[in-house]
Amino acid sequence: MRIATALLDRATEHADRGSVRVGRVVGDPADAVHLLDSPVTVLDLLRDGTLLDAGRDALSVRPVALDSVRLLAPLQPPTVRDFVSFEEHVEGMRNLTGVPEAWYAAPAFYFSNPYATLGPSDDVPMPPGSAVLDFELEVAAVIGRTGRDLTPEQGTSAIAGFTILNDWSARDLQFAEMQVGLGPAKGKDTATTLGPWLVTADEFTSDSEGFLDLALTASVDGTVVGSDLLSNMGWPFGDLVAYASRGTEVRPGDVLGSGTCGHGGCLGELWGRGVSRDELPPLGPDSVVTLEVEGIGTLTSHVVAGAEPTAIPPARRRPRARPRASNASLLALDARKATLSGATP
Repeated sequence: MRIATALLDRATEHADRGSVRVGRVVGDPADAVHLLDSPVTVLDLLRDGTLLDAGRDALSVRPVALDSVRLLAPLQPPTVRDFVSFEEHVEGMRNLTGVPEAWYAAPAFYFSNPYATLGPSDDVPMPPGSAVLDFELEVAAVIGRTGRDLTPEQGTSAIAGFTILNDWSARDLQFAEMQVGLGPAKGKDTATTLGPWLVTADEFTSDSEGFLDLALTASVDGTVVGSDLLSNMGWPFGDLVAYASRGTEVRPGDVLGSGTCGHGGCLGELWGRGVSRDELPPLGPDSVVTLEVEGIGTLTSHVVAGAEPTAIPPARRRPRARPRASNASLLALDARKATLSGATP
């Protein structure tokens, strides 16, 4: 079932117009949503283990037209882990210089910013100070139960459902900050879009190795720029959950991104494969990005102008030959050392 979070349009004929509700989306193509009467959230339902029950109960409520509500992010996740599980994406982002052996050893990920979660109706602001914005086509697994040190099989069972994830990336900021050996930070900090809804895990059938054979497509301003299969991941989602839970916990509502798919899952990979930026320029205000995932839906986002960055001065450069401390400071330090050792200075 498809579970959405929606803001009721104040113009709609509904007693709770103007409020946020969870509901079950119906129709093929989707055209209506049955909204629960109570103001419960998807995160509440995941933590209570009642998501499927709520979806069934919602069908007893009169539906409203899908175009009369504003779809929000399916949930506000407490944590977002984003993996890099497509070999072809890694190869392209490294300008075809090869995939490092370390990539094959374990499914690497970074923690993204849950406060930057946007939904399918939200505009995406340009990150402050960036001129090279990129999209990233991903599928995200949403955790439905708490677990620690899980096996891959247990990891699969811990998944409540899947949604589309667009991991917006300010490439100029990202590449600059990662030269320091940390990050990505501000290169990924402004927006992560989820949606259009959460599709429960019982709607999907994996292959014999645990992969989901779903078609993925990315378009910019109406032109298809990339397509792939989710089954081209290096690890199935159960493995990602198991690795995420190693030595710690995964909890209901945690989001685990697949990482960007290959074959044009982002502009950065295409640039790395020789496509010029004249042919495929970075995203900017007025760009429209549409991501489609078979069995989940379509996620369309509009890019708008963002805030101007607050000026931060560069770090001061310290001289290599530092002045000695004053005699008074040295005497105070000697006294402190003597006190700690129990001796008389």
